[in-house]
Amino acid sequence: MTHSVPPRSRPLSQVHDPVTPPRTQVAERGRPTNLVSVIIPTYNERAALPVLLTRLGALRGTVELEVVVVDDASPDGTGALADEMAREGPLPILVVHRPGKSGLASAVLDGAAVAHGGLLTVMDSDLSHPPEQLPALLRAMDDGADIAIASRYVPGGGVEHWPLYRRVISRVATALARVVLGLRVYDPLSGFFATRRELLVGQPYAAKGYKLLTEVLARHPASRVVEIPYRFVDRQVGTSKLSSGEIVAFARLLWRLRRRR
Repeated sequence: MTHSVPPRSRPLSQVHDPVTPPRTQVAERGRPTNLVSVIIPTYNERAALPVLLTRLGALRGTVELEVVVVDDASPDGTGALADEMAREGPLPILVVHRPGKSGLASAVLDGAAVAHGGLLTVMDSDLSHPPEQLPALLRAMDDGADIAIASRYVPGGGVEHWPLYRRVISRVATALARVVLGLRVYDPLSGFFATRRELLVGQPYAAKGYKLLTEVLARHPASRVVEIPYRFVDRQVGTSKLSSGEIVAFARLLWRLRRRR
């Protein structure tokens, strides 16, 4: 299924709702009780996306999944490839097409708006987040967590193949988020997490920059949070999307969230 998402100044209600994939149980308000939506923002990930979707497909039988690919008009044709895989792939796939590169946080929210699952998971498309970790995150949700975070910075977690400057940037940004916002989470900048639908949909998020989880945690301090260790592996194909602009946007987000406390 394909959606074209207009600029965010237009209401998301103008996005046509896709045909609901088959499912065996339906909760109140038409939401499935057992469907998990995996939201994957993409920009120039044509080489990595088929590998990721194949690995997610291997989880079928363990978890009932749908995948929501949110593509920001990738010049390399990632969006068109996602459309093809939605027609032919082993998983139910929704494809959201946005008119240009508009930021990872807003991509996640646009994906959440069209997802069907009661549980939403977010992960990168560049193979740095192992989809095999999803069952552990979902077990934490089954045990009562509101947010389950794949964490690099709890015992058992770690980072592989990152240059020193990326490690320093990550550690400094993590420390700032914890100190400025008073967060007790060890990895509030993780891009790999699961959450309940109501914590992402219909919330007044600023959606600036690339670290939506930080804002979710700051705005929902009473949420039950569990961190699951995993080892982040630097992207295997393509180039990093981190830029000085993203770093500045994150600093501004921390300032805005601090002022609201």
